[in-house]
Amino acid sequence: MFLVTLFVIISLCAFLVSFLTLYSGFGLSTLLMPVIAIFFPVPIAIAITAFVHLMNNIFKLILLRKTIQWPVALKFGFPAVLAAIPGAWLLTYLSDLPPVTSYYFFHILAIVEPIKIVVGVLLIIFATLEWRAIGQSAFFTAKWLPVGGLISGFFGGLSGQQGAFRTPFLLHSGLNKEQFIATNASIAVLVDGTRLLIYGVTFHSLWGDQLTPAFLFAIVCAAFLGSMVGIVGLKKIRFSFIQHLVIILLYFLGTLILLGII
Repeated sequence: MFLVTLFVIISLCAFLVSFLTLYSGFGLSTLLMPVIAIFFPVPIAIAITAFVHLMNNIFKLILLRKTIQWPVALKFGFPAVLAAIPGAWLLTYLSDLPPVTSYYFFHILAIVEPIKIVVGVLLIIFATLEWRAIGQSAFFTAKWLPVGGLISGFFGGLSGQQGAFRTPFLLHSGLNKEQFIATNASIAVLVDGTRLLIYGVTFHSLWGDQLTPAFLFAIVCAAFLGSMVGIVGLKKIRFSFIQHLVIILLYFLGTLILLGII
């Protein structure tokens, strides 16, 4: 009964998170990973999110594959794939390190681990970047695409938070809306596929013990449905209230992960 309840709760979370991404300006990985980390170990939460993110972007590519701008995709994507490998390896390394400390937060046993410290800090940093709208900086120009790819790919492999760095660079590459979505999705597929190969080998035993194909299928379907409902309900609009709410949630979840409470 507990597993069924968990199954339903996470599927509903995936639906809600996918819906919110349409209106908040945040990527699916940024919102979904800390939510799943409430129920699973952080490395597994990152891997689950990578799989859902991959499927979601493949769905986008099926619809918009003809509008991919390959010069931009390759100039950014090739360095991103190369950098995703050490990023994913670092995640596996940090996951094997012993806890730093543990304590009781009221009646909750909080375990502070190196991987939680890194991911928690990154979530707080990315929330701050979004809050300050750093994407408007002149640094994010087309000539810096390879550098952006390296940064985005590394952090994508480490924590899945690749969109926070990828999006500002692509927005300044002269792409229209369809080209941006398709090119962005093509790069994400390359990075997600690369890091999932490393996660799959390293976390194989954990995948087998805690996940099933039906579980992953349900999360993917819930995320698809959330996107479709959001699109049908309204065209993508950046609601400032929702943006600020999501940023606050990222600060909150990032702090809880950093402190080992989740």
